[in-house]
Amino acid sequence: MPLPSMKDVDPTQLTLKSEFKFRCHKGIPCFTKCCGNINILLTPYDIIRMKKRLGISSEEFLEKYTHMELDDKSKQPLVRLKMLDDQEKTCHFVTPDGCTIYTDRPANCRYYPIGQGIMRKETEKGPVNEEFYFFIREPHCLGYQENTEWTIQSWKDDQEASLYDEMNREWKEVQLRRNPLLKELDSNKQAQIYTAFYDVDRFRRYVFESRFLDIFDIEKDVMEKIKTDDVALMKLGFTYIKFLLLLEDGLKVKKEYLKK
Repeated sequence: MPLPSMKDVDPTQLTLKSEFKFRCHKGIPCFTKCCGNINILLTPYDIIRMKKRLGISSEEFLEKYTHMELDDKSKQPLVRLKMLDDQEKTCHFVTPDGCTIYTDRPANCRYYPIGQGIMRKETEKGPVNEEFYFFIREPHCLGYQENTEWTIQSWKDDQEASLYDEMNREWKEVQLRRNPLLKELDSNKQAQIYTAFYDVDRFRRYVFESRFLDIFDIEKDVMEKIKTDDVALMKLGFTYIKFLLLLEDGLKVKKEYLKK
């Protein structure tokens, strides 16, 4: 998500029923000020939506509009949206009239001015991920002075953020889970994670042009879908990475490969 200064974060944890007033529109003096000099973490589904909107491959999108970094703790690759190299660090997709890819904007842009966090908690039935929310109150934002009323749930529904949450749930789980048997990620595993999570077009070539299908038993209906369906391929990528990181045994290895 965008990384606001801690002084701009209201520490109160919110629920889906929490109420607030907010409205952003072209007539407000601060319009688009929240769209510059920000640090936006992109999810796999964000990238699929944005690259399709632009009519380019995932490889082109990643090269032109993003930069990769490694998470300090997990050493997994993460992708962040690259800003323009101007004084305001402007977003590539924002003009004085607003966002040029608004209907396909990233999840974190949809949530603003709400922040979302996830905690992994231990319960009697095992570990679960618990979502919580908080307000981002940046000094320049005048949206809170508007009178349109929301709950966190109605805001999510209006911004179509719930769809993005559903699409990225497995990806978020991988960020939170660790297998103690896997001591570290080498550069080869990092490259595989980057490809399967973010570079969907390259991952498709990997699946169909490498030994992937000689090793893993993929159902025929899934095989047909992933030829053209980026979301289906993204979900296969989630399963593959959980297999690679020893988190879940979701892929079936072919018996003939095991014999060899």
